[in-house]
Amino acid sequence: MTTLMVQGTTSDAGKTTVVAALCRWLARQGVSVAPFKPQNMALNSAVTVDGGEIGRSTALQALACGLEPHSDMNPVLLKPQSDRGAQVILRGRVHGNMDALDYHAYKAEAMKSVLAAWRDLSQRYDVIIAEGAGSPAEVNLRTDDIANMGFAEAADCPVLLVGDIDKGGVFAQLVGTLELLSASERERTVGFIINRFRGDMALLEPGLDWLTSRTSRPVIGVLPYLHGLIVDAEDSVGTSGASEAGALNVVVPLLPRISNHNDFDPLRLHPGVNLRFIAPDQAIPPADLIILPGSKSTRHDLQWLERQGWSAAVRKHLRYGGKVLGICGGFQMLGREVTDPDGLEGEPGSTGALGLLDMTTRMVAGKQLKNVSGTLVFDQEATSFTGYEMHNGVTTGLALDRPMALLGEQPDGAISDDGQILGTYVHGIFDQPAACQAILGWAGARGEHTAVSYDQHRQNQLDRLADKVEQHLDTAWLRKQLAL
Repeated sequence: MTTLMVQGTTSDAGKTTVVAALCRWLARQGVSVAPFKPQNMALNSAVTVDGGEIGRSTALQALACGLEPHSDMNPVLLKPQSDRGAQVILRGRVHGNMDALDYHAYKAEAMKSVLAAWRDLSQRYDVIIAEGAGSPAEVNLRTDDIANMGFAEAADCPVLLVGDIDKGGVFAQLVGTLELLSASERERTVGFIINRFRGDMALLEPGLDWLTSRTSRPVIGVLPYLHGLIVDAEDSVGTSGASEAGALNVVVPLLPRISNHNDFDPLRLHPGVNLRFIAPDQAIPPADLIILPGSKSTRHDLQWLERQGWSAAVRKHLRYGGKVLGICGGFQMLGREVTDPDGLEGEPGSTGALGLLDMTTRMVAGKQLKNVSGTLVFDQEATSFTGYEMHNGVTTGLALDRPMALLGEQPDGAISDDGQILGTYVHGIFDQPAACQAILGWAGARGEHTAVSYDQHRQNQLDRLADKVEQHLDTAWLRKQLAL
């Protein structure tokens, strides 16, 4: 078994896409390969085949390998609940809530879970492509590090360092990062990848020669900037989709604790949808459909909606005939009240919700984590769909007597008596074209545009990434490094 780790000079340097590209490149050659991310901090997550939870970006990398996502692939997942605290998930299961200082003290213990997961994964696959988090040069976080060089040292694996030239200062990024590492960490940094280059390579080559001479390490390749690349992200919200005049206008509030916003990637790609994320203090524009997204802290985000004027805007939107869809935490917000007596998502207490559906939600221990399939009840065609549930709350009330969908024989969500409001606990419902079209049709979409199969889109983008590995990286060097 061989492990190669990809680290970055900064957050969003492109580690996730580089790992996904390497995984797909290896898988296409029949190599037994799996992704691994020791620690991730993200609110975008996926349900695993063993009933756990990992970062959505690692699940994408598993798909690149042709694998079902498994909890061993991302043994520590931190889901922020405030600026100073997060829910800690170990090997797919909720361990508890910790503030930043408590978690920093706990990292040595968390490393045991990291190494156990890595060893178990290593017994099942010939190659492990590991991904770091943030930057290895964060000197204030080096004690008991498990995300970057701390893991690389414990696993005794080589490291490739990725720098983002699109941000500017890529040579300073790479050399500066290397200088801030310890002697042993520098020794295991075996090469560089420059990411997101656009321009004339002839102008870059003198810099590459200087970098190799300065550091005695090779530049394995320069990956181009990929226009239109849309893949599952860790946490950054991609730019909204832009479509032709007459498209369905959809707006989504950018909640402080928005989770699983990858739900909306299929809408970004839909030619008949004009999707906009509305940031704090932005004016709320007229729309055909308002979607309330998932939230890691539903009560906190409800209070934010009220302060930002969304409560009044949603009611006005409904008075003028608009439609509203709530997904997971957004579904909970549609009811009368959200209670959290045990403080699972923050301070214990209750918060009044939007009062649009006759139901209440109580946060209870024991997160619902499962992949699901079902049919849309409100749709005359009884359109089928698949997705996943990931929530703590239990919702009760008369509104549930009119479900939005059936998951087998189990009702899910609700539709209002006037048909203007839908709610569901299911994430990923837009990924299938038929279900996406059914919901957009309910919201008022017109025209001949059809939804994109997001599953096929993911596969196409992963192949696109692997093609760039073949074209722009030193694959002979990679094969030697991986002992292939």
